[in-house]
Amino acid sequence: MTSAERPVRVLAIRLDSDGDVLLTGPAVRALAATYDQVDLLVSGSGLQAAELLPGVTETLRFDAPWSGAEPPQVSAEAVLDLVAGLVARRYQLAVIFTSFHQSPLPMALLARLAGVRRIVAVSEDYPGSLLDVRHKRPPGLHEVEAALDLAEQAGAVLPVEDDGLLAVRRPLPALPARAERALRAGGALGAEGAWRNRSVVLHPGASVPARAPLPEDARAIAERLAHDGWEVLVTGAAAERDLTAYVAGDHATDLGGQTSLAELAAVLESAACAVVGNTGPAHLAAAVGTPVVSLFAPVVPADRWAPYGVPRLLLGDQGAACRGTRARTCPVAGHPCLASVTPEQVSDAVARLTYPQPRASATAGGNRVKGWPS
Repeated sequence: MTSAERPVRVLAIRLDSDGDVLLTGPAVRALAATYDQVDLLVSGSGLQAAELLPGVTETLRFDAPWSGAEPPQVSAEAVLDLVAGLVARRYQLAVIFTSFHQSPLPMALLARLAGVRRIVAVSEDYPGSLLDVRHKRPPGLHEVEAALDLAEQAGAVLPVEDDGLLAVRRPLPALPARAERALRAGGALGAEGAWRNRSVVLHPGASVPARAPLPEDARAIAERLAHDGWEVLVTGAAAERDLTAYVAGDHATDLGGQTSLAELAAVLESAACAVVGNTGPAHLAAAVGTPVVSLFAPVVPADRWAPYGVPRLLLGDQGAACRGTRARTCPVAGHPCLASVTPEQVSDAVARLTYPQPRASATAGGNRVKGWPS
């Protein structure tokens, strides 16, 4: 086979967390539909999401010292190992996906050292000879759309049958036993084995603390949703077990630390709705088609980061003083952007996004809005 006939192997790069990787999914599918093979390079915090994305042939890991909340120290050995691995795979094209405030240039340098022929990225900084395509992100795009826009600059196009929404590989694993027991006990499993969508997933934590509700507020939300008649499943990472146990109390099922990301996707898919801050599980819910009540702290803009492509309602003061700060910890005493959200508002938002309602006799007073919000 001549070099001209060699299959085109593409490296897609997203060195961020699981949620960011999920948002890049449609762009990865566009690359996979256009080229022969697409591999995905991610950090350890995005590895589980990478393994869920359709279209990815091989997942590679590199914990970059210029990315993440707690980046590792620079390691010549790790950098040289990465470059050697990229050289061995002989990529003809690399597409570096970044958020609007990140630079692709450190990764572009490593890709260039690895002999990648063509490198495409969005860059505000002068790239010298590091990029073959220095793209300018158009204004007003959601992160999903911005990633697709960049993939188009690399010559990639989604097939006409692809809706461009978030997605995960199928099949998903079975529900964790504790979740299934709770749903059966709550009457959420029909006689034919079909889920009746009588559960709501409440995910109270976030990798960025400023984007999570206060624990006492999340507990009050769980209590209210349980009072409404929902089977409430409280989810979280292993490091959040104390939080999820507190939020669940005796009115919800605590699944903290009991799910992989794939199992969490199954839990979210079984639910009528998810209540979650601006964090990875919000995008995972969107990827399995579950409506989202988004407790959205405006430290980043909602038009770029809100759950994409599913029915959603955003709660939280989008004009709060923290707006646009990208703060990791709340810069305003009392966390007012989310503390202002009441359990009643969450209850109403869940009701607006879901139909039919759970056990009607258990529902607190107030009008229900049937169907999807406009």
